[in-house]
Amino acid sequence: MKFHGNSILLVSALLIVAALMAAGCTGTTEAPPSEEQTTLTVFTAASLTGAFTDIGKAYESQNPGLKIDLVFDGSQALRTQIEQGASPDVFVSANVKHMKALEVAGFMDNETVELFVENSVAVIVPVDNPANITTLTDLANPGVKLVIGTKDVPFGSYTRQVLDKMANSSAYGAEYREAVMGNVISEETAVSSVVPKLTLGEADAAFVYKSDIKQEYRDELTRIDIPAEYNVVAQYPLGILAESQQKDAAAAFVAFVRGTDGSGILTEYGFDPIPQGQ
Repeated sequence: MKFHGNSILLVSALLIVAALMAAGCTGTTEAPPSEEQTTLTVFTAASLTGAFTDIGKAYESQNPGLKIDLVFDGSQALRTQIEQGASPDVFVSANVKHMKALEVAGFMDNETVELFVENSVAVIVPVDNPANITTLTDLANPGVKLVIGTKDVPFGSYTRQVLDKMANSSAYGAEYREAVMGNVISEETAVSSVVPKLTLGEADAAFVYKSDIKQEYRDELTRIDIPAEYNVVAQYPLGILAESQQKDAAAAFVAFVRGTDGSGILTEYGFDPIPQGQ
């Protein structure tokens, strides 16, 4: 049988159409999209790294489909990021100052801001204690390598307040404060960078929060407590951002932090939870 040119083109076109129809009938169909996951971004003070990592995991395990994206840094750095356009759902600060600044500027949903834990300052030294520091007085000894926070970060500000109280006492005096500050070899912007300097032998002592001796470091560090008359109680606030698009989910997470499970984890890490309503 002979085919003319037009007939050949027609047959080819029909074959192509038939092949496409067959592919459409036998091909696999796309799977329906999976359920959309909700992600909450929580800007969190670095001193809460261990506790909030565990809190985030516990909350996710109880709430499938919800992810807690934790961003840890110094409170002042997190505040600056928010002021420059970052948009977390929740901000957790290591002091009232930085939270208050964001409240005044309209970044926070002020009705959601509340204090939830307290902390205080302590001195830590390596267990081998090469500088033989056994009391607070020893921090003024010549040659001691001391690490503190910068004056702009909460734990650095609290350290200076402690030293000011000691300078005003007859037991220590202004010369003590000057000698201690003269031994400072490094000022850090986050407590998370302090402990490694001691465990690696780069420093002899550091002012930190009492909660900063994590379980994994308890065999490597010794804590020297600061008497209450010189110490400073650090109060931590948390709250929801005014521009958060997930305020209900954020409120549920905050409630978990303040509830039995969250408070239990915070206590394990050395923090003192503040009962709701206080």
